[in-house]
Amino acid sequence: MSIPPLGLGTFRLKGQVVIDSVRTALELGYRAIDTAQIYGNEAEIGQAIAESGVPRKDLFITTKIWTENLSADTLIPSLKESLSKLRTDHVDLTLIHWPSPKGAVPVAEFMTALAEARAQGLTRQIGVSNFTVALLEQAIAVVGADAIATNQIELHPYLQNRTLVAFARSKGIHITSYMTLGYGKTLQDPVIQQIASRHQATPAQVALAWAMQLGYAVIPSSTRRENLAGNLKATALHLSAEDMAQIAALERGERLVDPEGIAPAWD
Repeated sequence: MSIPPLGLGTFRLKGQVVIDSVRTALELGYRAIDTAQIYGNEAEIGQAIAESGVPRKDLFITTKIWTENLSADTLIPSLKESLSKLRTDHVDLTLIHWPSPKGAVPVAEFMTALAEARAQGLTRQIGVSNFTVALLEQAIAVVGADAIATNQIELHPYLQNRTLVAFARSKGIHITSYMTLGYGKTLQDPVIQQIASRHQATPAQVALAWAMQLGYAVIPSSTRRENLAGNLKATALHLSAEDMAQIAALERGERLVDPEGIAPAWD
C-alpha cells in the first residue's frame, strides 16, 4: 500500500481541537491521518475516526514510536496501547519517531522489534523519522531497504535536505515531508507569494504542491476548515519548471526542529 501524497498532520493538536480537526478533514475527503505516541492525541483521533463513519479500510493511519518505547520489551506493547487508543487492530504505517538518544537503544534492537510488529500484523508498513544517512544505513542493514516505507523528515523550501533525499532515493526509500510550510515562515516568502499569485493559489498550496511534485508525501495540519480544504486542493496544482527552480533556489539550510538531547548529528 503506497503512502498517500497528502495527509492530515496532528502535531500539537489536543483534546477537542484535534477531534474537530480530524472530523472536519474526514468530511472534506482526507483519508490519511498522521499521529504519534508523544502527541498525546491518539485516543481523541480514535474517537473522531469512530464517529466519522468512514470505513477503516478507506483510511491510512500512521503513528510513531516514542524514544522511551524503543527497547525490545516495550516497543510492541506500546504499539498495542496505541492501537487500543486509536480503536483499530492495526495501523497502516508505524515509524520510529526519533533515533534513540545517544544510541541508548541500538538501531538493530528497535528495527528488529518494529519488523516483528509488522510480522504480527500490528502494522502494515514500517519506517523511520528524523533519520540521517548514517542511521538509515544502520536500519537498512537490519531490515533491508525494501522494508523501510519512508523516512519522515523536516523538509520545506528553506531546508530541502538534498543529501539525505538523494541517499534515500538511491535506496528506493520514500520521503515524507513534515513542517512543509516551515511553521508558516515560507508562506511569507515573496517568491512563494508571486508563484501563488500566478496560479491563483494560496502560498500554502504552492509549498505543498512543490513537495508533492518532487515525489514527497506531505502532512500539513490545520484547525480551520478553509485551510484544510485549501491544503487538499494542492494535489491538483501543477507548478511549472520555472516555479520549481525558483523554489529550489530558496534553500538556506534553515532547520526549525532540532530538539536538544534527542536530535542526531544532522547531515
